Amino acid sequence: MATSLGVATGLVSRIGSDFPAEFLRRLAAEKIDLRGVEKVADQGTPTCYIVEDHDGRQRTLIDQGPMGNVRGARYPGPWLKEYSWLHVATGDPLFNLGLIARATKSGLKVAVDPAQEIFYRWDAPRFRRLLSNAEILFGNRAEIAQAIRLSGGGGVPRLLERVPLVVRTEGSEGATGFSRTATYHVSSRRARKVRTFVGAGDAFRGGFYCAWFHGSPLRECLEAGARSSTRWIERGL
Repeated sequence: MATSLGVATGLVSRIGSDFPAEFLRRLAAEKIDLRGVEKVADQGTPTCYIVEDHDGRQRTLIDQGPMGNVRGARYPGPWLKEYSWLHVATGDPLFNLGLIARATKSGLKVAVDPAQEIFYRWDAPRFRRLLSNAEILFGNRAEIAQAIRLSGGGGVPRLLERVPLVVRTEGSEGATGFSRTATYHVSSRRARKVRTFVGAGDAFRGGFYCAWFHGSPLRECLEAGARSSTRWIERGL
């Protein structure tokens, strides 16, 4: 979604030897930089099975594959400096902290988005380290609530002492951006039809970044994310 909106995007990930070549070709055709993708021999690709009902409720089963064991994983090379931001999503905490250290040393700013792994891969000390170099924290309601717990409680205001901006997606209720100077809420846009809710949050981030990198105010970035999310729900892949 980010590349479709004109945001230059690269991917750092580990995949297995069974990753479909057709999908790699599609990613490349959509102008996603794949120099950071490492294919690990004799391992199955990380796989996420999602069961979803018509109300958007989901159950997920995840096989981490080579993302669950990052011993020997390679970090991005000098090409990392071609980028201005690093968006850290799911992955081994120690690897991600090392990646952040390399990115900030290269002058990149960092956004963190641990998603569901905030509940079972991050403990309080490591999570606080994660926030210490972050400019933005992304999450849904449950994830931001867990972020507050890992940060020692105190609600979003205490969380803002560690990270300047918190972006919380709220499903059908829209999204809220909390900064140290103001709070903005935007409503979701009603989808004309529902193809899938899976990936709507990621699509929100793509729209948000499109506006963010154009220097738009926070409220407009949230609105762009909401539009992008609705477009995804209607059209899917």
